Amino acid sequence: MQFTDLRLSPAILKAVTAQGYDTPTPIQQQAIPAVLDHQDLLAAAQTGTGKTAGFTLPLLQNLIDSKNVVKSNNVRALVLTPTRELAAQVQESVETYGQFLDLRSAVVFGGVKINPQMLKLRRGVDILVATPGRLLDLYSQNAVTFSQLEVLVLDEADRMLDMGFIRDIQKIIRLLPKQRQNLMFSATFSDDIRELAKTIVVNPVEVSVTPKNAAAKSVTQWVIPVEKSKKPALLPSFIKSHHWRQVLVFSKTKHGANRLAKKLESSGILAAAIHGNKSQAARTRALADFKSGDVQVLVATDIAARGLDISELPHVINYDLPNVAADYVHRIGRTGRAGATGEAVSFVCDEDAELLRDVQNLIGEILERRPVAGFEPDKPLPEFALNTKPKKIKKPKKPKGDSASADPGQKPRRARNPNASASGDRSKPPSRRRTPNKSA
Repeated sequence: MQFTDLRLSPAILKAVTAQGYDTPTPIQQQAIPAVLDHQDLLAAAQTGTGKTAGFTLPLLQNLIDSKNVVKSNNVRALVLTPTRELAAQVQESVETYGQFLDLRSAVVFGGVKINPQMLKLRRGVDILVATPGRLLDLYSQNAVTFSQLEVLVLDEADRMLDMGFIRDIQKIIRLLPKQRQNLMFSATFSDDIRELAKTIVVNPVEVSVTPKNAAAKSVTQWVIPVEKSKKPALLPSFIKSHHWRQVLVFSKTKHGANRLAKKLESSGILAAAIHGNKSQAARTRALADFKSGDVQVLVATDIAARGLDISELPHVINYDLPNVAADYVHRIGRTGRAGATGEAVSFVCDEDAELLRDVQNLIGEILERRPVAGFEPDKPLPEFALNTKPKKIKKPKKPKGDSASADPGQKPRRARNPNASASGDRSKPPSRRRTPNKSA
């Protein structure tokens, strides 16, 4: 199958060809026809599978086919994402594939001034990419309305739930027209995702292209047993000795990410940290420098790295193993994409042994151990046999120390007030001011 077989307009195909693509990925082959047929969609696809183009291309096609003219402060298609970085990536995809179309788009998220976003919405936009908290803020200020909405896209729905944004999503759903097309994308079809889907999609086409908890076969994985106190010295030594030029390093905490970046810099390796305490401008600059090669190592926390799209990333290092084994698959899935090969290395000390066992049971593989002379742990890591019995996977906990990295305008729910939202609402949709809309 080629893109030319997918009922896309010449203008869209021109943009696709300009990016060097001619063959759709498996998720695109399944999702695009369903979306073009105006069916609701429930799709399981991880980052790196081409899922963004899988909904962007048919979304653009359907919007130009309907020929509706968007009114002031209105939106025809809404894409919700859990983080600023993912929102920016989706908007970039919309602009890339819609460059030859007469459609307007915008992206809104917290961490930046709201007034420019309000001005952009005054003319109305065909496609709005948004994080939930900032969208509710804009709605409460009468800057956006949904009477013309045709399509809702919920991207990375699993992460939305993990980060505690379910009530914001529910508030937004109540504001939308009941007659609309709904597209939901998630890494897996967990029970929670299916419960959420029941409130959003109607008789959806269900597609899945990623085996549950599978790691890409193109990624070589191994473990370095190391004494915890020697980890800081091992990182720069390892990167230098292997001559790795572009490395994404995962740290459990934002403070740890800062320390690692400073350690690398002091060792003569250009590095930058990306996490919730960084301003949006700093995070955008760090990512751009990393992509361009001006920064050799990007140190990130899990949430800050969610949605990062770095083409042909060759190396990932788990300086800290994640507390939730499923996050390991998300981390290493950032390398070895689109047919390229990649390497994923994990530094494991004695106190991380249980986390390593969970990871190996999840992926169904015993990871090779490659000790590094001079950094061996004082106490050898225990050996684990795979547990072949079905095991209930623990759900990721709501972020605490790094929750701000998602969007300052969208805060995870707190147990003491389960009905609170990021915009301060308690139970009802945000109130609308009675001031009239202003057109540009």
